[in-house]
Amino acid sequence: MGKRKIQNEQEVIRWFEEGKTYQWMIDEYQRKYGIKTVPSMWGNFRSRRGLDRRIVRDDELIPWFVKEEHRWAYPLAMLRTEARHRAGKELTEGDQARLTSWKEMLETENAVVHYDPETEAGFHYIPRQEGDDDIIHRPKEKTTPRPNADKE
Repeated sequence: MGKRKIQNEQEVIRWFEEGKTYQWMIDEYQRKYGIKTVPSMWGNFRSRRGLDRRIVRDDELIPWFVKEEHRWAYPLAMLRTEARHRAGKELTEGDQARLTSWKEMLETENAVVHYDPETEAGFHYIPRQEGDDDIIHRPKEKTTPRPNADKE
């Protein structure tokens, strides 16, 4: 069995609690201990210790399978930020400011987010319609490729 790379488990648990990114942990371990690590090592540690998932999945807020070319669209980034906010995760000041501004825009424009994978942009703002009870226009059926990983 190879030498364990984790030098101080309590330190690593603290980093997870502080919301440090995997890349930060990789860089810090290289700097502090001269040990090269990879993101999967940190993810495996998180999973084995039962620590919270780093990504919040909210299939109610993002009910679509999103094509690769649309995965970095601003409306989707804001929906992910809103999902973190709703899950009680701490947001950076910048993320909180962007989210507040974005939600104010939706309110002012009386708009919701709509996803059409067959268009170049993918995500669009459309006028709020009867039945729109959130910040998205819900599809007739969810197209997420798998169930929410955080639900049992």
